[in-house]
Amino acid sequence: MANIHSQKKRILRSERERIENRQYTSAIKTYFRRLESTTAGGDTATADTEHRELVRTIDKAVKRGAMHRNTGARRKSRAARLVAGVKS
Repeated sequence: MANIHSQKKRILRSERERIENRQYTSAIKTYFRRLESTTAGGDTATADTEHRELVRTIDKAVKRGAMHRNTGARRKSRAARLVAGVKS
């Protein structure tokens, strides 16, 4: 355990940031699973709304620094391929 006051604050802050980052990544995984299930069902309208929500969450996570921008781009690309498969 740290003895220095600023290090104690930093430990608390890093824990809070870690929890926020996990919330973003967990939400992204949930939205991706939902998108996969709707595309498997062939529902294009629901797939479009799920895709929009997923992309929005990924962009927020990248902006906050919870996810690297290349990882975000890769996940958005995978999601777009899923949606494109349903439409064709």
